[in-house]
Parts: sequence; C-alpha cells; structure tokens
Amino acid sequence: MASKKVSAAVAKANDFIDFVNASPTPYHAVQSAITRLTTAGFTEIRERDPWTSLLHPGGKYYLTRNASSIVAFTIGAKWKPGNPIAMVGAHTDSPCLRLKPVSKKSGAGFLQVGVETYGGGIWHTWFDRDLSVAGRAMVRDGKGGFVQRLFKVERPILRIPTLAVHLERQDKFEPNKETELFPIAGLVAAELNRTGQKEGKDHSIEGLEKEGEGEFRPLKVLRDRHHPYLVEIIAEHAGVDVEDVIDFEMVLYDTQKSCIGGINNELIFSPRLDNLGMTYCAIEGLIESVSQKHALDDETGIRLSVCFDHEEIGSTSAHGAASNLLPAVLRRLSVLPAGHHDSGSEQSYEKIPREQDLDIATAYEQTLSSSFLVSADMAHSVNPNYAHKYEADHRPEMNKGTVIKVNANQRYATNSPGIILLQEVAKLAKPSEDSTTSHGVPLQLFVVRNDSSCGSTIGPMLSAALGTRTIDVGNPQLSMHSIRETGGVYDVEHGVRLFESFFQHFSELESKILVD
Repeated sequence: MASKKVSAAVAKANDFIDFVNASPTPYHAVQSAITRLTTAGFTEIRERDPWTSLLHPGGKYYLTRNASSIVAFTIGAKWKPGNPIAMVGAHTDSPCLRLKPVSKKSGAGFLQVGVETYGGGIWHTWFDRDLSVAGRAMVRDGKGGFVQRLFKVERPILRIPTLAVHLERQDKFEPNKETELFPIAGLVAAELNRTGQKEGKDHSIEGLEKEGEGEFRPLKVLRDRHHPYLVEIIAEHAGVDVEDVIDFEMVLYDTQKSCIGGINNELIFSPRLDNLGMTYCAIEGLIESVSQKHALDDETGIRLSVCFDHEEIGSTSAHGAASNLLPAVLRRLSVLPAGHHDSGSEQSYEKIPREQDLDIATAYEQTLSSSFLVSADMAHSVNPNYAHKYEADHRPEMNKGTVIKVNANQRYATNSPGIILLQEVAKLAKPSEDSTTSHGVPLQLFVVRNDSSCGSTIGPMLSAALGTRTIDVGNPQLSMHSIRETGGVYDVEHGVRLFESFFQHFSELESKILVD
C-alpha cells in the first residue's frame, strides 16, 4: 500500500476520532454533525416552519428533533416532485449507563449514584474504568423560558469497583445490574469536609442545600435528588448558575479517548464505534458528495442522511427510526416544486408553476417507490479467538471494506437488487485523494450462523414502513457493545467514499436496476 494513500486514510481516521471524542452522548453527536454541516454551507430549518418558501433546488439543509436525531439533505437543481431520494440512515446512540431521576445514594462511607442500563451493553466492561458524565441540562434562559445546554465533564469522577478475587472466586463475572452496578463518586467524609468550609451550609449530606421558601415545588429540587456537588459540576460545565438548572439527562462515559492503535497503526481503539462509526460516514459522505461548487447542477433527486436516536432500545420513540420523523420529512420533500436553474448563477432559481409538476396527490408514493435507503449500522468483524462462532464463508475482516449484511429471515433488509446497486456504487467510488490507483472501494458479505441469533437494525422497520428499497451495511468491528471497541483505520475512508459515491451516482443508476 502506497504511503500517500496510508496518510490520507489515517487523516480521515483521525478526523473520525475527533468526532467520537467530542460526542459522548447523542446530543453531542448531533451537535458535532451540525458543526460539520454548517461549515459545509448547510442551512438550519425547523419542522414547525413552512418549507415551500424556504427550500429551493440546489440548496443544502438540516433539521433536528429532540436535539438527538438529525436529518441533512441537499436538493438537486433539476429536482421535480415525485423524483427519487437517495438516503443513508444511521443512529446516534450507544449502550451506556444513564443517571436515574433520583440518583443520590451512599453506602459504607461512599457517595454513590444510581444508574439505569441503556441498551444491551456488555456491562462487566464498565467496571474499573475512569468514568465521567455528559448530557444536556434544561436551564432558565433569563427571559422566562427554558433552553438546552450541553455539558461534558472531562475529568474522571466516577468508578464502578469490582470485588477482589480473594473475596469471591467465580468462573463467570455476571454482576447484578440493580445492586452491583452503582458507581462510587467519592467519600462521605470528604464531602462533609468540603461543605463544612462553606459558611452557612448545613453539614449533613441530606441537607447540603435547602429548598427555597415560599415557592411551590411539584418535585424535589435537583440537589435533593442528586448529590449537590454533582449538580454544581453540571452547572459549571453548562455555564449557568446552579439555581438555573431545572433538570438534566446525563450519561456516564469512559474518559479514555478514542485513538489509533495496532502494531502498524491500522486499528482504532474507541468507545461508541457502534454506531458513531456509521453516523460519521453518513454525514461526511453527504458533505463530500456536494463539496464541488456545481455538484448539484445536474442532480434530479435529493440526497439525504438521517441519524436517529434510540436504535439500541428498539427505535420506538418520537425521535427513533420507528417514529414519523423520516416519513414526515420525505412527504414534505416529495412535493417541493421544481425549479429552473441557470448554472451561471447560484441565485437564479425560479419556481416552475405547480401545474407543470407531476401529480402532487401521488408525489409522495412516487418518491418512495423510486428511492433507496442504505441502512448503516456497524457490522461484526471475525474474532480470531472465537472464529467458530462465525459462518465459515462469511467472516468479515477489518480494513477490507464495508460489510453487506444478509439474513433470510429479514433481520436485515438486503436483497439482490440492492447488492447489485451497491456493487455499482462501489465500483464508481473514488479512491483516496492521494491514491495512485483508479479502483473504487471494496465490499464484504456477512450472514450469521443458523445456530446463532441475529441482531437487527433500522433497515427492516423503515423498509416496511416506507416500502422503499433498502440494504443493510456497516463497517466491521470487534467487541460490539463493549465500553471499548475496535475497528479498522482504513474502513473509515471506505465508508465515506462508498456513501459519497452512492449520493453522486444513485440518480443515474436507479432506473438501471429496476425490479417492480
């Protein structure tokens, strides 16, 4: 492999690492995506606003829901109602521990916090790690309203200690998730000493802060439900006064940063690869597909990336893949009027009269029938210590390309027309900018063994809800759902180039692989 190609791939991997390190929660992941989209010239819109007057062919836009799901899209200059939409779908959430609504606990002289398990994590990997907290706080805005503020505490403040082997020898480590998964936050004595130095403070742990008098409070104040110092830390990192923090949603995360590793720097050691790996590729692939000035001049369709929250717990929420988020957006986009574009000027779009458009009454259904969704969720790499757990002819390897996931029982939505489409897209994908070869990007195939269970993702549920052609893919990784996972350096660029090519070439390929 040429050294120049290696340098380009490593640069892309390092950019991804920056994305992961900045994104300990879905809220942060969405904000990281917004930063990148804004830099690339995308404009924010809102679901509650009318779109017909805001959107125009040739434009680039994004919207969020709950600040934890995001939809970004571009409109081709030759768009007409009912035309296809090329979509890549991913998710922003990962298995983690979340703070309970009442988290203040103590035991045997330790301050502890109560947590809930979120998703199907490998929970024993959370023991003996340097943990901290991140999330969003709802705070007073000083004008009688409330706004969201993100916070991320960089220093380790929590830890879940294992029991010494001398006290209980066991073959399997299977901790009780309700009674043995409580992080310690410090010592009661140290907290008493800290607060005892503050004049006028109650020295008891339960009364470090008293409620204000003369105000009705439907719920106990935060500093009665959570350790007061924890609330102070959240307020500090959210940039507000303690009294202005009204509520928060907080997760625990490992403070050890994502990094490049391996004897030849070919691996990524990281938290949250599932699924920030594909979230990154979905956003970057869209951005790079329109990086040239006139990239949308001959585009007849819409290019769209959507990243949902709550996939790890079934997607059934107002901002998950089973919600109306994507159908609602597609319905509104499908009827956008066409426009006339003079490539000599970016501001020369004129709406064509509605009567020249297709039948608006069926534009949504026409769009769905001709569109395509690439469902992007990380895939399993073969584990050399457990090779017998994989089907003999389907053992994906790291750094050998994005994996097409197939399941006869429709746990994945992949079928042959979709595989053909993705092969053509992969052939047309441009290699690394520093590469000396004109080849595209590689792909791999995966099916699970018949005697093993198979996971699923957003592909089947969205294909069923929309009737849109769908394929399930993902970059290979090890230790999925662990607090610390492993991926391939070069697969980051493989994924970005694949999705970039999909967006650029889908309109011309769509009619060539037609099976009604």
